[in-house]
Amino acid sequence: MKKIMIISIVLIMLIVGILFFFVINYKGYQKREDEISKFNLEYEHYNIDNLNGLDITTLINRAISNNEKYAIPKDEEGLYVLDDKYSIEIYVTMIIDNTTYRMERLNKADMNAFTRYFGEVNFKCTDIQYHKKTGRVSSMTFEATEY
Repeated sequence: MKKIMIISIVLIMLIVGILFFFVINYKGYQKREDEISKFNLEYEHYNIDNLNGLDITTLINRAISNNEKYAIPKDEEGLYVLDDKYSIEIYVTMIIDNTTYRMERLNKADMNAFTRYFGEVNFKCTDIQYHKKTGRVSSMTFEATEY
């Protein structure tokens, strides 16, 4: 009788422990999902057709800050070496020369000049990509729609 009681208590404790483990893991998973959703929303907010150059400047600065926060390295040309977890890249296509520029090139050329010359130009988001490993935004492409 004593053996059965001990085995029952051990089984109950084991079941409670397993349930506790799953609840804690689910809460952690849910918290990570909420953080990713909140992070993505900051970028998905720009996934529209009617942006101006000032919006693009703001987004580029946000992406650069993100890359600096996660210590994304740069290559010899000063371009971020994109990873598969945390890096973000913004591409801007200009219709005057049909050239796509990476955000680092625009930043290096002077974001104040970009804002001054293209602040009133309309842009639209033409593509948004996500990291497969983390589900976070990995890149966005914008195209000037008029000058």
